[in-house]
Amino acid sequence: MAADGLSILKSGTVIPAHPLALTAARKLDPRRQRALTRYYLDAGAGGLAVGVHTTQFAIREAGLYGEVLKLAADAAAEWTDRPLAMVAGLAGKTAQAVAEAETALSLGYHAGLLSLAAMKGASQDAVIEHCAAVAARIPLVGFYLQPAVGGLHLDAAFWTRFAAIPNVVAIKVAPFNRYRTLDVMRGIVEAGAEDRIALYTGNDDHIVLDLTLPFRFMREGRPVTLRFTGGLLGHWSVWTKSAVELYRRCRAATGADAVPAELLALDSRVTDCNSAFFDVANDFHGCIAGCHEVLRRQGLLEGIWCLDPHEGLSPGQAAEIDRVSRQHADLSDDAFVAANLERWLA
Repeated sequence: MAADGLSILKSGTVIPAHPLALTAARKLDPRRQRALTRYYLDAGAGGLAVGVHTTQFAIREAGLYGEVLKLAADAAAEWTDRPLAMVAGLAGKTAQAVAEAETALSLGYHAGLLSLAAMKGASQDAVIEHCAAVAARIPLVGFYLQPAVGGLHLDAAFWTRFAAIPNVVAIKVAPFNRYRTLDVMRGIVEAGAEDRIALYTGNDDHIVLDLTLPFRFMREGRPVTLRFTGGLLGHWSVWTKSAVELYRRCRAATGADAVPAELLALDSRVTDCNSAFFDVANDFHGCIAGCHEVLRRQGLLEGIWCLDPHEGLSPGQAAEIDRVSRQHADLSDDAFVAANLERWLA
């Protein structure tokens, strides 16, 4: 099954970043946490990312890391027998990240998505050494997290060195910046790793364009074309069935001579939805709570509580979610959720 999971990851799929279901007392709500997992699988997701930013990095300080990863793995195994790409978020300095990798492997996860936020201020040599140490324990997914929520600035030279690490299997590109997105790709091309490393968009502000456009670079006078083959996105933690349908349309279009204008036009609409869900007007302060609010409105979550009591919706964010839900209702999966909610919560 591990080989199947890695094969799915490498070929590309839809991987929602799994939120954390809490009670009003800000304690884990296992019933609703399982319901979310069931929702994503029935929506057609090809994998799950657990213990990542959307799950809240604070699960570590709360002592929930292993429990939350186990809950998702068990719920997935009980709900479906189809193979999935299970990705565990890894964080902290090297000792912590390696320990988390061991935990993830013991629970059946296939790869680790490595946050580098804890390495802020370290030299590039130290960061690469850290990545190589973690990759020695688990197939590694690189993570260019946008600086607004704790990521580092990582140039093309870094990504060239990172892509040369043998057990790197994918990179989630999520700097929310086109220039920095190209830095990752340039690094992969310079390392000659384009056939080994799968590219996943985490650019929630350009999902459709990332999944449909070719990216071309020159190496020794010859063109090298890269494509995003999947998405690992916080945005896909909501309206997931529609996201799966959109992903399939994008993948089908990459084999055509021309991408339909109607499909390309969806990029701005999806990005508009993301602006509300992720609270762009307030520098992403409510990005997790915004996704929670969409799930709460559908009945999947009881409330929007986060581990940090200071995290919540920003002023005006609920009204923005109202607006995009009204204007882009055809992009939602409200009817699908309503038809299945009781079964998922059972």
